[in-house]
Amino acid sequence: MLKVEGLHCNYGKVSAVRDLNMEVAEGELVTLIGANGAGKTTTLKAISGLLPPTEGRIVFDGEDITNASPRRILELGIAHCPEGRRVFPYMSVRENLEMGCFLRSDPAIQDDMENIFARFPVLRERRDQAAGTLSGGEQQMLAISRALMSRPKLILFDEPSLGLAPNLVERTFEIVREIREKDGVTVVMVEQNAFAALELCDHSYVLESGETTLQGTGEELLRDEHVRKAYLGG
Repeated sequence: MLKVEGLHCNYGKVSAVRDLNMEVAEGELVTLIGANGAGKTTTLKAISGLLPPTEGRIVFDGEDITNASPRRILELGIAHCPEGRRVFPYMSVRENLEMGCFLRSDPAIQDDMENIFARFPVLRERRDQAAGTLSGGEQQMLAISRALMSRPKLILFDEPSLGLAPNLVERTFEIVREIREKDGVTVVMVEQNAFAALELCDHSYVLESGETTLQGTGEELLRDEHVRKAYLGG
């Protein structure tokens, strides 16, 4: 479904990603793990069109999207749930959800919104409330729901557990699993909680200093000595 070949990304003269290669099959949950500054968020930005690569190629569903606009990439079915949730704070919950489907004009929009409210009853209760007044966990539910409103084939999650209370972290990972298993949406997730990410995923890539240094199934990387020492505290 998604293929990234020889990706290079810079911020000015600073190289953030160097010769990164990765593949994501339809229906997979793939994670990117690594230290802060390893290039994980940059990779997601390149895939969603927010940061044009300096070299390399990105192909989604057979179409080269390397230099495609974010709008075109969203039209093709890639949604990006960014780090820090990034809800529109002065807009209501409902308006945030409507922003998630601004490229759609089909008659199923209202049904999809009702499905979101059924899945997250707290969003129904707060549908007319400004998004910026929600708790961190509620804002994360809203950010995920906004991405789902575009009816994506692939969702990019950037640090979905960041800043959440421990009980909400577990629930967030459950939601990510449900999106893959029940909704049939392919997932690429950047996550600082390496243990949880590796337990959850089908396949994972380890990024260090902008390069892919290891890859394998979650089980394989959980047993890898370097991963255990560097990212799992043991």
